[in-house]
Amino acid sequence: MIPLSDASREPRTFPAVTVGIIVVNAFVFVLELMGGDAFVTRWSTIPADIVAGRHWITLLTSMFMHAGWMHIVGNMVFLWAFGPEIETAMGPLRYLAFYLLSGLTASLTQVAVMSHSTVPNLGASGAIAGVMGAFIVTYPRDQIKTLFVFGWFTRITFIPAALLIGFWFLIQLFSQVGSVAGVQSDSVAYMAHVGGFLFGAITGRIFENPRSAEGEA
Repeated sequence: MIPLSDASREPRTFPAVTVGIIVVNAFVFVLELMGGDAFVTRWSTIPADIVAGRHWITLLTSMFMHAGWMHIVGNMVFLWAFGPEIETAMGPLRYLAFYLLSGLTASLTQVAVMSHSTVPNLGASGAIAGVMGAFIVTYPRDQIKTLFVFGWFTRITFIPAALLIGFWFLIQLFSQVGSVAGVQSDSVAYMAHVGGFLFGAITGRIFENPRSAEGEA
C-alpha cells in the first residue's frame, strides 16, 4: 500500500518546508552518487561511534541520506502524502523543528538499541515516521488516497489514516521484534521508525500552532 495524498483536506498554504525537505534530500542523494561509499560512510550514523562520542553531527546528516533510488522515492512519497497537512497544522517553523527532532529521536533510539553496531544507518524514515505519528493523532479519520498493489493487480482506494498508519506501525514493531530475536536479516533500522513514530504521536499536538489549526474540521 502506497499512500498518495490526504483526500479529506488540502493544505491551506503552499507546503514550502515539505517541498524544501524533499529538495534537500534529492540534493544530498546526488552528492551520495558522486561521492560513493566514502561519502556514505562519512555522513551516516554509526551507533558505535555515537556511543564513543564521535561524529555526533551524523545524527543530523544521516536523516537526509538514502541507500538507493527505491529508498529515497519511497520515503519522499510518504512525506508528500502526510507532510503538507501537518505543516499546515503546525506552521512552517514549528513543523521544521518537529521534523528534525523526530529524526534525531529516531536515530538516538536506534543507537540505544544497537549501541555496538558498526553498520551505517541512514534515511529520512525516522523523521517521516514522526510526521505519520502526528498525523494519526491529528487527523485519524481522514481518508488517505492509496495505491494498492498486489502482484499485477493495482487499484486506487481510500483508507482511513488510523487504519493505514496503524497497520504500518504494527509492521515496524513486529519487524523489530523479529530483529531482536535474530530472525530479521535485513539492515532496515526498524527501531528508528518506532522511535520516530512514538515521538510524533506523543508530541505532535504540542507542536501545533493554535492559529494555524483554526478552522480545521
